[in-house]
Parts: sequence; C-alpha cells; structure tokens
Amino acid sequence: MILLESTSRRRRLSPVCLTHEFMLQKMPLQTTPMNGSVKDLMFSGIQEILLIVLIISGIFLVPRMMNPRPSPPKVVLRRPALTFSWTLRLALIVSILWPVACALFFKPWQHDVIPFATVGLGPVVIGWSIKWVLAGIKNKR
Repeated sequence: MILLESTSRRRRLSPVCLTHEFMLQKMPLQTTPMNGSVKDLMFSGIQEILLIVLIISGIFLVPRMMNPRPSPPKVVLRRPALTFSWTLRLALIVSILWPVACALFFKPWQHDVIPFATVGLGPVVIGWSIKWVLAGIKNKR
C-alpha cells in the first residue's frame, strides 16, 4: 500500500486507487462553467442517459395517452342470408328420411341393392333434379 498526502488528511490507497488518483492529477478535467467539481461531471453523464430514456419513453407513451382518432366505420359486404321456405325445409327432411326408411325396409346390406336404389334413392335424385332444372328456368327469365 502507498500513502498519499491528501489536502486534508493522509489515506492509504490500493494500486487501483493510485492509478485513478494519478490519472486525476495528471489529466486536466473538463469543468462546467457553474461548478467545477468532478462530481458534477459524473452526474452529467447519468443525466444525459436519463434524458435520452425520458425522450424515448415520451415517444412511445404520449401517443397512447392522447385520444385516438375515431376510425371510419368498416363496410362489411355480406351476402343476404339464405331463407328456406317451409316447402323447401319439408323437401330436405323427406329427402333424408325416405332413403333411411327404404334402407330399413329393403336391407340393401343383406339383399340385392337394385330395389333400394330404384325405390329409395331414385325418387330423391329425380325430385331434386327437377327442382334444380325449374330453378334454372325461373332464373333465366
């Protein structure tokens, strides 16, 4: 350890502190016009960092605190909802229940499939085909 004479008292300094003390004595310090102390120079760096943090946080927080502009109402284009008449609903139910009833009666998984296809599925396919053709003729006019 090395003893150095300070302005008011003697103190012991380690080699690291000695190097720091030597650097402070040999290099001229930049001082501010108001106060010429080293402490003010050290805090000015911290103040600059805090000022930068304050500016950056202001950039992100101030727009969120302001009232947002009302966005223009979005126009949503929708197709009109399909409306089923009672006759169409009845036709859908019958076209499901008729093949099920014919399948239970004819048992196509045990016997021949041809009677079930002609009596069970045939009328349903012919009925919906006629409906499809008539709807096309109606829309063509």
